Amino acid sequence: MKRVSLEDAVALIPNEASLVIGGFMGVGTPERLCDELVRQGKRDLTIIANDTALPGVGIGKLITAGLVRKAIVSHIGLNPETQQQKIAGTLEVELVPQGTLIERIRCGGYGLGGVLTPTGVGTLAEEGKRKIEVEGSEYLLETPLKADFALVHAMFADYTGNLRYVLTARNFNPMAAMAGATVIATADHIVPVGVIPPDDVMTPAVIVDHLVANL
Repeated sequence: MKRVSLEDAVALIPNEASLVIGGFMGVGTPERLCDELVRQGKRDLTIIANDTALPGVGIGKLITAGLVRKAIVSHIGLNPETQQQKIAGTLEVELVPQGTLIERIRCGGYGLGGVLTPTGVGTLAEEGKRKIEVEGSEYLLETPLKADFALVHAMFADYTGNLRYVLTARNFNPMAAMAGATVIATADHIVPVGVIPPDDVMTPAVIVDHLVANL
């Protein structure tokens, strides 16, 4: 793990990169990384996340700035700008049921070949997907999701990169961290090793490639 500045961390991300981002309606989202993505004008991004938050919040900032080419999410209902761009054809949106989405991210992070789910069987959601029968029941094979970069935010990080998320901000972050080829983390507090009890480490340092240094 290497501590880097905010500017240098985001400079690692090229245009057209895929990003899996933690957070739920902006809670637990790495806001500073989103702000810097906008400032550096990264474009044609593919976003994998629970949602596109709201205008001016978290991933919503990337949407407003027109930086996202495709969003793989479970919910866009609170971001009218996402809806407008989808209708206008400037943003591709793949809507995935929330439980299926997090399982696909988990599969990507843990090297699994996919997940079988009954969600969507018999609906439009099954179009183009492989259907598998197991013990008399039908399931859809949902494929893994991985990204070039995982962007996560924790309440605490220690000097080696162990992360602890707090309360609902934990949400998608631990799974997102597993599914990125390169993991960039921000934290509200960067503390000495030992301050985070071992049982409270939710993303181990070996997973984190870059920890954004506090100013």
